Amino acid sequence: MTGPESEGSPVRRAVCPGSFDPITNGHLDIIARASRLYDEVFVAVMINTSKKGLFDVDERIGLIREVTAEYANVRVEAHHGLLVDFCKDRDIPAIVKGLRAVSDFDYELQMAQMNNGLTGVETLFVPTNPTYSFLSSSLVKEVAAWGGDVSHLVPPQVLRALGDRLRKD
Repeated sequence: MTGPESEGSPVRRAVCPGSFDPITNGHLDIIARASRLYDEVFVAVMINTSKKGLFDVDERIGLIREVTAEYANVRVEAHHGLLVDFCKDRDIPAIVKGLRAVSDFDYELQMAQMNNGLTGVETLFVPTNPTYSFLSSSLVKEVAAWGGDVSHLVPPQVLRALGDRLRKD
C-alpha cells in the first residue's frame, strides 16, 4: 500500500452530496475544491424516489464521472437513504456543502446539526464562487428547456446531454 494510510496517517475522506440533475459548474467547483483538501472525495448522488428527474440516476452518475475524470481522488456513487448512513458505511467524517446565499444556510445548518447529532459527522460549508452564486440545476433545466444559452453554466458534456434530452421530450 502507498499513500497516507501506509505511513500511519488516516485517509481524509469527505462527501459532496446532491441530486445533480444535472451537475453544474457550481457543483463542479465545490467538488474540485474539496478534492484539493481531501484524499478521497465521494460524490453521493442522492436518490429521491418522489422526484422525477430529467436524467435518471445512472445518467447522472455517468455525467459526473465524465466531468470529474481529471480528479483521481473523486468517486461517484448513488445512495438512497440517509446521508449519514452513506458516511458511516464508508468511514467518511465530513460532508462538504456549497452555500450560495443566506437562504441556503438556514436549511443547511439544520441538516448539518441533525447529521452531527445522529452520527457525529461534521459539515463544512464552502462559499460558492460568486460566478455561480445564482446557479441551480432547476434554473439550468428551465432556461435550457426554453432554448436559453446555458453553455457557461454546465460542462460541455452536460450541455450535449441536456440538448439531446430536451430535443427528445
